[in-house]
Amino acid sequence: MPETEQTVRLDVETHGGGHRIVLHGRWINTTIAVVDAQLRALPASLSAGPIAIDLSNVSEIDTGGAWLIRRLEVALKSTGAQVDLGESRPGVRELILALPERIPEPSFSKQRQPLFQQVFAPIGELTYELWRDVLRSLSILGSAVRGAQLKLGRGSAISPAAVFTQIEQMGVNAVPIIALMSFLIGAIIAQQGAFQLRYFGAEVFVVDLVGILQLREIGVLLTAIMVAGRSGSAITAEIGSMKMHEEIDALNVMGLNPVGVLIFPRLLALVFVLPLLTIIANFAALGGAAVVANVYSGITYEVFLGRLQTAIDLSTVISGMLKAPFMALIIGIVASVEGMKVGGSAESLGRHVTASVVRSIFVVILVDGLFAMFYAAIDF
Repeated sequence: MPETEQTVRLDVETHGGGHRIVLHGRWINTTIAVVDAQLRALPASLSAGPIAIDLSNVSEIDTGGAWLIRRLEVALKSTGAQVDLGESRPGVRELILALPERIPEPSFSKQRQPLFQQVFAPIGELTYELWRDVLRSLSILGSAVRGAQLKLGRGSAISPAAVFTQIEQMGVNAVPIIALMSFLIGAIIAQQGAFQLRYFGAEVFVVDLVGILQLREIGVLLTAIMVAGRSGSAITAEIGSMKMHEEIDALNVMGLNPVGVLIFPRLLALVFVLPLLTIIANFAALGGAAVVANVYSGITYEVFLGRLQTAIDLSTVISGMLKAPFMALIIGIVASVEGMKVGGSAESLGRHVTASVVRSIFVVILVDGLFAMFYAAIDF
């Protein structure tokens, strides 16, 4: 390309009472900086009158160069001059005229809302979103109770393979971590209880403390919390990933019910495995408490078992185990609802997985408190 076609410059010619601005070279984003200051100063140096902008020598132009020429045209018109874009290569004039006369300045100032709206608008939005989550949860629960309809309108069936797969993933694979955590929790409760009861010479009552607390409250509650963090997050991630890849829509197109295919086996598996995991957690916690009581307080295993038999009865065991199916349903439904709300981005998936764990744990603790008040009211 000749040097004259590469150089960006402009020449101003005066003819009688008018002016002619001749543009040369490649008016593209990487070359126009050299003439920017000259273009800005040009309107003030020219007298009002007819002004022609000659574009015939512009060899190449992009949006950046076109915007500078458009800005020059508008600035000249604002001084009262009559501006005319002369002949040009094909497309140059059209690109310039396609640009707006002015680009609005970005506004970074946010309109201040009234204090009432600032305080109550987030509360209203949160309340509305919670109500929608309740409706989604009831819809999933109702579909699950109705049955796993693998074909809409074509009968219903339960896939044993899907249920047993979920039992293995949520139950069997969770046994080591549940047992270890419960063993440590039982040991800690026994150690702290014995340390405090030692001042009263009643260290043997640590058996009552661990037995009642573990079987009625701590066992099922902490097991549900660990299952919510482990299995609830996995349910949300699996369903959310399918939602991102439009596999949920594919099931609907094929006439399959996503609740029956994806959610029902997971709910059924959770309701089955959580009570069993609670039993394992109770045995592990009592075992850890027995070891600590023996080492720390000198309570033999025979004394520990004998005291445990007198401290607890069947109602103590039943009161804890009754909570497990309800907590399993809560974890599964909340995880499924959050999974179905996942959008099309990885950020949305991570946000809803986090929300699934947090909300499941919150509702599980709330339900445990409601059970405690109910048991106290009926003296159970």
